[in-house]
Amino acid sequence: MNEHLFIFRDVAMVFAAAFVVGFLFWRFRQPVILGYVLAGLLLSPLTPGLRIHDVHTFEVMAEVGVILLMFSVGIEFSVPELLRVKWVTLVGAPIGIALSIALAAGVGVLLGWPLIQGITVGCIISVASTMVLIRLLMDRGELNSEAGTLMVTLTLVEDLAVIILTVVLPGIGSSAGANSAQVAWRVGKALLLLVPVVLAGWKIVPGLLKRVEKARNDELSLLLALTICLAVAAITEAIGLSLALGAFVGGMLLGSSDYAHKLAARTLPIRDAFVALFFVTIGMLIDPRTWLSNWRALAVLVGLILIGKFVVWFLVVRLFGYRQQIAFRVGVGLTQIGEFSFILAQVSLHSGLITSGVYNATLAASLITILANATFFKLMRPSPQGVAQPRTIGVA
Repeated sequence: MNEHLFIFRDVAMVFAAAFVVGFLFWRFRQPVILGYVLAGLLLSPLTPGLRIHDVHTFEVMAEVGVILLMFSVGIEFSVPELLRVKWVTLVGAPIGIALSIALAAGVGVLLGWPLIQGITVGCIISVASTMVLIRLLMDRGELNSEAGTLMVTLTLVEDLAVIILTVVLPGIGSSAGANSAQVAWRVGKALLLLVPVVLAGWKIVPGLLKRVEKARNDELSLLLALTICLAVAAITEAIGLSLALGAFVGGMLLGSSDYAHKLAARTLPIRDAFVALFFVTIGMLIDPRTWLSNWRALAVLVGLILIGKFVVWFLVVRLFGYRQQIAFRVGVGLTQIGEFSFILAQVSLHSGLITSGVYNATLAASLITILANATFFKLMRPSPQGVAQPRTIGVA
């Protein structure tokens, strides 16, 4: 069969499988992204049955899903929202992330892992899935509850941490042989990049968006949003930073405009299609044959996520004066990993920071913890509605 015919056949198979399995998961009220990953497993060359011709083609296409996802996070990243629960978010979230990393590093040392691998695993498990969390909260009607607001703002800080980690982790890879000065230089470049971008967003983009809005043409609006997203992502890649960072910054550019959410709504169908493709691709990369051989690493990761992260976030939220019930719900809500952990795992594997066994165990752990997290949400009693009222512990 001609090569280009393989591509069209494979694309058709991927979207058909994503639809069928995703619909079944939605029908049984399970996270749809788990259905997408299962669809990828069914089509993987590593499993029997139907299989696609070339996984690498879909890895490249899945990058678009990452870019659009980070772009939407940039649009939704709200500084005023963070300030509503500012101390527990701006101070508590970094503490929680640091404790998760320290916990994984300590467990890794006990297991005989290299220290850098333990730290990297800690970075990977420290990030919960914003998409899964918001979907579960919306299904329960608790997105604007006190615990819901707190969970979402904490995951927004985790999303921002992903941006930083995607810059830092490749710089400390053993294959790169980088030292602290080189890592600092990469982070410095990222910060320097933000200065002209923020200035451009403040001076140029709002006026440009107003002109496009006056045209009342949905196609032009969509093209402008995609142009900003992809152009800034391409610039960041060209200077040695990540596509994800550029997409996030591009989203922040649009986020400063009143017209931004209309533009974001027009990009959602494209984003959702490519995000589905991203998760299907993740499923294709999972090798079930490694689960038995890596069962110890898998058990450790699941324990760190379900037990370790629960304890960490419960204590952090209690430390900042919230009620025990709220701390419990937040702890439960953050005991999973998802899309951004996948991104960090891929970056870490390519940088030589983790082994392929730990990588495969990470992907499997994400499936287990998302499913467990959805079950925990079902077992919890409904939360009373209300806007979060942040408390402080004497921080002026």
